[in-house]
Amino acid sequence: MEPNETRDQITVEDEQGQERDYSVEALFEMKNHSYALLTSNEETILMRVEDNDDEQYLVGISDPNERDSILHAYEIAVEANPAD
Repeated sequence: MEPNETRDQITVEDEQGQERDYSVEALFEMKNHSYALLTSNEETILMRVEDNDDEQYLVGISDPNERDSILHAYEIAVEANPAD
C-alpha cells in the first residue's frame, strides 16, 4: 500500500455509545462468515459482518477464543499469500 493511499473509513459505536473511526484493513470469509479487520490509532478490532434484509452491519465478537482462532487463521492465510 502506498503511503498516501486512503483506506475505507468506518465509524463504529461501542457499548457506551461512543463513536470511533476505523480504517478497514481487510474483509474476508472464514467458517461461513464474513469478517472485517478494523484499525485505528489506538487499536485493531475484528468484527463479524451480518446480513439482515438487504442490509449489512457489524457485530462485535465477545468470545475471545472465537476471535483469537479467526485472527490466527487470518494471519496464516496472509503469510501463505503475501500481498505484492
